[in-house]
Amino acid sequence: MTASHVTAIIFDLGGVLIDWSPEYLYRELIPDADERCHFLTKICTPEWNHQMDAGRSVPNAVATLADHHPEHGELIKAWWSRWPEMLGGEIPGTRTVAEALMRAGMPLYALTNWSAQTWPFAIQRFPWIEGLFDGVVVSGREHVAKPDPRIFEILHRRYDLEPTRTLFIDDSPANIQTAANSGYVTHTFTTVSRLETWLHEHGHLDRS
Repeated sequence: MTASHVTAIIFDLGGVLIDWSPEYLYRELIPDADERCHFLTKICTPEWNHQMDAGRSVPNAVATLADHHPEHGELIKAWWSRWPEMLGGEIPGTRTVAEALMRAGMPLYALTNWSAQTWPFAIQRFPWIEGLFDGVVVSGREHVAKPDPRIFEILHRRYDLEPTRTLFIDDSPANIQTAANSGYVTHTFTTVSRLETWLHEHGHLDRS
């Protein structure tokens, strides 16, 4: 199969449709850039956050880490108590592309690394998610996160998708590699304009 034979499209959310970053909260709480970098790479690490994306309870993870680092306790607790402040807005233009695909009759799905406890904040902030997609797989609810290939298997079995006829769009090279290894057609998201061009070139999106 080639990209022109795609009959369904999967979108990642964070980094593709939605802007999320701990910086949005912690640059207020830790004004010094070097101190903030240390905190977000050595204390509240990406690996720790990935555990929550993969199903670990956010309140439990935060409480445990705060106990281990009492000198940073209040800052760590803000990860849960002020989590919505890490949400930015929509990434400009991507939702418009997805809606154009939906109007053209393309089935759309979302596969996102997101904790089960913070997912309701996403739906509250971006209620259009539920109307845009025919199905959504949230890693925290499945207790497995990208790039683990098991979450791709959950997606295609749940929604009866044929990977070789399904396009997967994500900004993470590791996630893209796993999807490609699983047989999906892939597009690494960098900019909306490049995504639009790719979709147009493969016959899935008309030029506006």
